Amino acid sequence: MPRGEAGDELANDRVGGRARRRTQTERRTGFAAADADPEAIARQICLRLLTAAPRTQAELAAALQRRGVPEDAAAAVLQRFAEVKLIDDEVFARAWVESRHHGRGLAGRALGAELRQRGVASDEIEAALGQLSPEQELATARELVEQRLPGTAGMPPMARMRRLTSVLARKGYSAGLAYRVVREALEQESPSGLVPSYDHELFPEPDDDEAPSEEY
Repeated sequence: MPRGEAGDELANDRVGGRARRRTQTERRTGFAAADADPEAIARQICLRLLTAAPRTQAELAAALQRRGVPEDAAAAVLQRFAEVKLIDDEVFARAWVESRHHGRGLAGRALGAELRQRGVASDEIEAALGQLSPEQELATARELVEQRLPGTAGMPPMARMRRLTSVLARKGYSAGLAYRVVREALEQESPSGLVPSYDHELFPEPDDDEAPSEEY
C-alpha cells in the first residue's frame, strides 16, 4: 500500500480509480480538507447535534473540542448561535426540569445535579428549579409511592419502608420527605389508621438535610 503524508489514511471511497486519502482534519471532523473552514465545520457539527436533540452550550463546546475544531472558531460559532437563540441554556434548563420531573418524577436535587453535569450555570439552574414548587414535589413523591405500594404488599414492615423510601431517595427527594410520604401512605393503607409497626420508635424520622442517593 502506498504511503502518503504522515497521519493520513486511505478513504473508503475512490475517485478516478485512485484511493483518496483522509487528512487528520477530515478524520476528526468528518469534513474534507477542501471544506475545512473551521467555522463552517463548527456550524455544521452544531447543527447536526441540535437537530438530533437540544444541547447546552457546554455540551456543544465539548463536542467541537473532541472533533478538533480550533478554540477560536468554536467560540465564534457558539457565540453566534447563542445570539440567534439556537443555543439558550435558560430555555434548555426550564424544559429539562419540566420534562424530567413529570416524565421521571425527579426532585429538584436530582434535576440540579443533571443540569450541572451539562454545564448549565448556577443562576440558570436556580431559575429553572424555581418553577418546581414544594407542593408539586410533594404531590409527585406521593404519586411515586402510590405506584410502588402494591408491589410491596406482603413484605415485612421495615422492608416495605426501606424499599419505598429508597425509591424516592434515588429520585433525589430528601430523606425526611421520603420518610413522611411513605409513612403517610402505609398508615392510609390500613383501615384502622396508624399501624403500630410504623411508629416513630421503629422508624425515627431522619433529617431533611440527609443527602439522598444520586442514582437518578
